[in-house]
Amino acid sequence: MSEQGTSAAPETWFGTPAETGPRLGGRLGWLIGVVWLIYLGQPLGTVWAHPPGPARDLGLAAIGAFAAGYVALFVWLRRAVWMRRRIPPLRASAALIGLFAIGTLTIPAAGGDWLVTLVYLSASAVLTLPARPALLVVAALAAVPLITPHFIPAWEPETGVALSVLLAGFAVFGFTRLLDRQLRLIDAQQEIRRLAVAEERARTARDLHDILGHSLTVITVKAELAGRLIEVDPARAAAEVADLERLARRALADVRSTVGAYREVDLAAELANARTALRAAGIEAELPAAVPTLPPGRGELFAWAVREGVTNVVRHSRARHCLIRVAPDELEVRDDGRGPAAVAPAGSRPGHGLLGLRERAEQAGARLVVGRGPGGVGFRLLVSYREGVR
Repeated sequence: MSEQGTSAAPETWFGTPAETGPRLGGRLGWLIGVVWLIYLGQPLGTVWAHPPGPARDLGLAAIGAFAAGYVALFVWLRRAVWMRRRIPPLRASAALIGLFAIGTLTIPAAGGDWLVTLVYLSASAVLTLPARPALLVVAALAAVPLITPHFIPAWEPETGVALSVLLAGFAVFGFTRLLDRQLRLIDAQQEIRRLAVAEERARTARDLHDILGHSLTVITVKAELAGRLIEVDPARAAAEVADLERLARRALADVRSTVGAYREVDLAAELANARTALRAAGIEAELPAAVPTLPPGRGELFAWAVREGVTNVVRHSRARHCLIRVAPDELEVRDDGRGPAAVAPAGSRPGHGLLGLRERAEQAGARLVVGRGPGGVGFRLLVSYREGVR
């Protein structure tokens, strides 16, 4: 009867109900409950061997009703597990009392063999009632085979039945605890999958913002420059337009690769792009001649920092000079423009780009510092792995 653990109710051993539950056994799962009716063969045989008469007829009807009621209770419990719904204790108690009453109707024909029905009641009580009431019911049912012979001299104490009642209750209790953990694990796995999807969506949104924010900023600056040059220097304007086409194609390729989760940014490439963007914006660029050797994993974070920092310089700073410094343990982007207020006005939250960069830095174990440059001049973005950096 421990197989009935598949029908346990969330209110008893399965913890907090969830919105959905595992579908156990399909449409034919109710047959699991029918299999255990084989143990009713003992009282059924005794009733069948009883002389014909009202007692025998009542006994046969009672055994049939008990079997039907037990299967109906099993199906009810199983559906509750599917839906992860609570089973009202009053309704569960009423069902158990009804089964007990039906079982007692077999006494005139089955005699002491009716005690077998108590084993079914013990397992059902553990499955339907909260823990403490269930244990009390199991103890009371186990006492019945030992106490009734004192009131009915023709019966003998059935220690075997009492032990079976206890074993059935504790076996189902252990099985339901195991199933409870399994269901909790399923819930945890579903939550992990949900969080993974949410994290992937956030990552994709962050990457798209960083990619398009930088690319569209450079495209806008170059388009403005081409517009100013189209009459005074058509050749250079044509070169800028050609560069616009190249940038647009690269941005499209970046978006496609990001959506496909294959994109990785490269620090050397971002430094080259930064030089192009700053030059197009008329800002003097002071960049490292070569990328130093970096520990694994830092190059990509520094590349994102260069992209975000230069985007802010080009878009907001109105600077004349921009310095990018790269060291093995930190990267700095600094200009001589209007300062942090141009990027995030007083009282406002930082932009999505800076928030995304801060998340990347935290995930990589680094620290992002955004503020004014030395002497309170300009805007400074620093990504550092050093301790105590402020």
